[in-house]
Amino acid sequence: MTEQIPSSESFTIEFNSDVRKLSENDLALAAVCLANSRGGQIYLGVENSGEVTGLHPEHENVTGLAAAISNRTVPSLGVRCVILTVGGKRVARIDVPRSERLVATSDGTLQRRRLLADGSPTCVPFLPHEFVTRESDLRRADYSALPVLGATAEDLDPLERERLRRAIERYHGDRTLLALSDEELDGAMGLCANHDGARVPTVAGILLLGKEAAIREHLPTHEVAFQVLEGEEVRLNEFFRTPLLRLFERLEDLFAARVSEREVQVGLFRVPIPAIDPRAWREAVINALTHRDYTRLGAVHVRLQDDRLVVSNPGGFVEGVRLDNILTVEPIPRNPLLADAFKRVGLAERTGRGVDLIYRGLLGYGRPAPSYSRSSESAVVLEMSCGEADLGFVELVVEEERRLQSPLPIDSLLVLDLLRRERRTEVEEVARTIQKDSRAARAVLEGLVETGLVVAHGVRRGRSYTLGAKVYRRLGQADRFVRQAGFEPLQNEEMIKRFVKEHREVRRRDVMDLCRLTGPQATRVLGRLEEEGVLERRGVGKATHYVSGRKI
Repeated sequence: MTEQIPSSESFTIEFNSDVRKLSENDLALAAVCLANSRGGQIYLGVENSGEVTGLHPEHENVTGLAAAISNRTVPSLGVRCVILTVGGKRVARIDVPRSERLVATSDGTLQRRRLLADGSPTCVPFLPHEFVTRESDLRRADYSALPVLGATAEDLDPLERERLRRAIERYHGDRTLLALSDEELDGAMGLCANHDGARVPTVAGILLLGKEAAIREHLPTHEVAFQVLEGEEVRLNEFFRTPLLRLFERLEDLFAARVSEREVQVGLFRVPIPAIDPRAWREAVINALTHRDYTRLGAVHVRLQDDRLVVSNPGGFVEGVRLDNILTVEPIPRNPLLADAFKRVGLAERTGRGVDLIYRGLLGYGRPAPSYSRSSESAVVLEMSCGEADLGFVELVVEEERRLQSPLPIDSLLVLDLLRRERRTEVEEVARTIQKDSRAARAVLEGLVETGLVVAHGVRRGRSYTLGAKVYRRLGQADRFVRQAGFEPLQNEEMIKRFVKEHREVRRRDVMDLCRLTGPQATRVLGRLEEEGVLERRGVGKATHYVSGRKI
């Protein structure tokens, strides 16, 4: 089989040289490393640099390779091996599945995959205290529900339990809990568990109700930092190791003292415009506390900067959550018992869709969508803009929601935000934005067309969408609607011809900016002009450009 191989190693790709015949023990160890992470592929016969040097003759038998790995792993790891021909040399691709159980080599060595600071992958020892994190990520165990051995009921603070009761009333939580005795409350919320006949606090119990001395002794990884930065100056830098409800009340006070709010008139109503939506930052902080990996050292950081709020927590995304599905994946808490406790108190979104509130708290004010792009295998980093709200957009959203008598769906807000930034879009781009398939994207777009918020142009494959006239009027940009809606194919072609005459060449990006077209639309226009002989294509890839043809 002839095939291209990846250009470099990654979290799921491992290269191994076979010039001197890789030992079967080392091969099994490489497979264990991938299996204890996300799985992946081993390319045997490829140097770390990506140079293909080929298989050792004794490894030409793929059945023998698979058997060697199976025989040297516990429990036995089943892999699939195929021989590839790359540049005239033979390479073995070994497909390693992600294991639902911890896998070791036959001599008891466990390893896992991790990324170094420069982004390059490596295999590191899989240490015992990390086992529970792995089990939690696979949803086979809940670290927050484990009893804290060595702790007793005396380590729980009665004042914190009273704070919990007040929080249930304040945040409209599960009021049935208020009628319970202290011991019944602890049991109902999983804050204590029976262990060897004794009542022992769980990890969640220590985090919510524990005395500070108990937290420091039994859960030294728990720490939260609140920082305020003005440019490069640090105005506030506080660290907390307090029970979570007391901590959250303190964070609320710190935010209230530093986050401003103003009101604007929308029709007959006054609408508050906060610098940071309270529901959004609350969900962001609760998510960080709920989903952090409490087996790892490192603080949850809540950082308020000039134009943004950054919330980060130790531990990457839970298994199954990615940047491209964060809006649609089913809620997967790393610490289910702790997450449930926050829901029953009323601090967290009960459906588990707190991320929707974060998006709504930004998009509804005309601010950019939240970004998780700086997240890594070891930390989740959320950035939320605190910039100026788009008042015209706020008024538009408020009026539309009053007309509908319900909040605008998140998908609709995402599409309106996309069009506000990009001016014109197509179904495929919307599908990527809302993280759903093209059918769902088309349904959202056509629904917005019916309301008049969006206008459709063209039919079938060439159909594109812009904001409607009433949206541009509300934004004070009526002229942009005329430009967006008024570009007909002949007008686009004339503008492109004039551009080529003046600049001697044109690129796809020029056409996108000039005619307010999407990338695929610009490609189609340029292709049509090339077929007609108006333009002549030069270069390949990123260097592609067009010059005057014989008919220009």
